[in-house]
Amino acid sequence: MNRIFFYLSLAFSLAAFCSCNLRNRYVTIQGFAQGGVYSVTMNLKGVDVSQQEIADSVDAILEHIDTTLSGYNKNSQLSLFNAGYEIEPNDLFIDAYEIGCRIYEETGGIVDVSRAPLYDIWGFGFRTGEMPTDEEVEFFRDNTGFAKYVSSLKGYQGTLTSKELLLDVGCYPKLNYNAIAQGYSCDLVAKYLYSIGVKDMLVNIGEIFCDGLNPSGQPWKVGIDKPVDGNNELGAQVQGVFKVPAGPHGVVTSGNYRKFYVKDGKKYAHTIDPRTGYPVTHSLLSATVIASDAMLADAYATFFMVVGLEDSKKFLESRTDMEVCLIYDEEGEFKTWCTPGFYLE
Repeated sequence: MNRIFFYLSLAFSLAAFCSCNLRNRYVTIQGFAQGGVYSVTMNLKGVDVSQQEIADSVDAILEHIDTTLSGYNKNSQLSLFNAGYEIEPNDLFIDAYEIGCRIYEETGGIVDVSRAPLYDIWGFGFRTGEMPTDEEVEFFRDNTGFAKYVSSLKGYQGTLTSKELLLDVGCYPKLNYNAIAQGYSCDLVAKYLYSIGVKDMLVNIGEIFCDGLNPSGQPWKVGIDKPVDGNNELGAQVQGVFKVPAGPHGVVTSGNYRKFYVKDGKKYAHTIDPRTGYPVTHSLLSATVIASDAMLADAYATFFMVVGLEDSKKFLESRTDMEVCLIYDEEGEFKTWCTPGFYLE
């Protein structure tokens, strides 16, 4: 999802994170990760691990992700691999590759972590540049893509370069996990919290994973920012608020309204359609997805932003494993379309 930004703001007040109710003990830890601030709100009822130890463990998980999958950390395994160096992939690198392969298959190639060179030439990857020519777009569209890569690294041992991954030596190798990395990070933190006995949690790393109840004993609530140009402050202009269904869920919003550029009077969205190689031009402004985990919600928020409103509706007719809210433009007016289980206040 190029450098995907998620615009979810918490639509409830957590004024007292440590409850006076002896049955519950809510706390919040915060820190910096993946270019922003993360927060984890959780109920430590029945948990024997100290808050400081939890904070240290969460930081260690996020640092491990950064040193493995970050394209902004020049010394990460991903950056070194993309630069042509030989690496010895750790379990996290291999797991992310497996997930990338699976999502590629599930989305029919729409969400493709190997399209980084195509995204980069539009100036929305890890560099900025001039508007690409049609010839450049055609080259990187035709010479990137997971169809040119091996379908699995499961069980791989030893060192790795692009030669071991490519089926087509003419492919231009570079991976970018921005379409799934933040959701994946939420899931890994949640997995750790479950392992120490936490049942009520909200993990916010740009995307959200939540389970259980909030400090008020109610389902977690999340707000969707209004998809208007210039709405750069989270929660400043909210389109609506919704309750997350009971049980574990990932919640992710993707939109085109904050990341774009204008050249020669034409606005170019940051979402690139890998089928054409060009930015999308449809009316869909944002997609909010509630799924079983944050990685899946992350990937499908990207998917919907690529295929647009009508194809998203058709796709969702046969899917009962996610709830979705689509915000789109109709003659200058914001409209919303939601699946039956998505209740927008």
